[in-house]
Amino acid sequence: MAFPSLSAVLGGRIRRAAVDRGELLLGQRRIYILPTKAGLGFGTLLLVLLIGSINYNLGLGYALTFLALSCALVDMVLTWRNLAYLRLLPLRAPDVFAGQEAVFELQLRDSAKRARYAILVDVAGSGEPRHAVDVPAGGSATVRLALPSEARGWFEAPRLTLSTRFPLGLFRAWSHWRPDARALVYPFPEEGAPPLPAPSNARSDGAGQAGEDDFAGVRPYQAGDPLRRLAWRQIARLDPLDGGQLATKHFEGGARAELLFDLGALPPQLDLELRLSRMTRWVLEAESRALPYAFRLGAEQVDAAAGVAHQAACLRALALYGKVAP
Repeated sequence: MAFPSLSAVLGGRIRRAAVDRGELLLGQRRIYILPTKAGLGFGTLLLVLLIGSINYNLGLGYALTFLALSCALVDMVLTWRNLAYLRLLPLRAPDVFAGQEAVFELQLRDSAKRARYAILVDVAGSGEPRHAVDVPAGGSATVRLALPSEARGWFEAPRLTLSTRFPLGLFRAWSHWRPDARALVYPFPEEGAPPLPAPSNARSDGAGQAGEDDFAGVRPYQAGDPLRRLAWRQIARLDPLDGGQLATKHFEGGARAELLFDLGALPPQLDLELRLSRMTRWVLEAESRALPYAFRLGAEQVDAAAGVAHQAACLRALALYGKVAP
């Protein structure tokens, strides 16, 4: 067991704690223990019993005093052992939009083949514990810590405090942990954003939306297809009860236009964060309509495409634009 020195306690509050890379084992140098208010009161009671036993030479008083002292010492050891040799591992932190809660998943795993009870997990210095978990012997428990995000960019997991007062509450053992976990925070999509920008000039390489020069057949309807391209004759022949679905005419050839989301094309008098929020809204809207789009953010340019990977790349660029890499 390790008792904290004054310099260690003050130093932990003043300097920014280093990130604990990978899995962390709570050894004896990482755990501190001190009496609680109940423990101090219990110690005062023991002192009164001892003084009374000495003054009146009470044999049973001595026996009661040392029995109670033994129970307190056992409680101190058990409280420390409730945290000792726990393995702490950060799992994942999904990406979110600014203003939403970032959820950090953390795992507490027993490595000493003994159950742990009433372990409190809290953001260091925030007051009341957010979570209380039990870890089964040889097993693990997962803690999901939800924290509000404010600004776009990387949101690193804060310094955490793990503490316990089990079993009697006479002592409090604690340890600090700063997990190596972070969530990417995207700009919040602008509310009431203008419609998608008009497609750029036609291109001769056939990229973008299909032209209407040559009829190439019929394909299943996709979100965003114009209603005037619906193949009504084919649709009329299909029975929805037999698994029929909407169909649309497909054309090939001709010059095609494409959507381009360009930060430099937005009004320069707008705040940078508002322009990024507007582009975020456009990316989400284009994806919801299955419209291919190109993306330009300063010197960074992404060719026209659609899909989950394309959307993630664009949102990541928006989140990290102008941010210094950690």
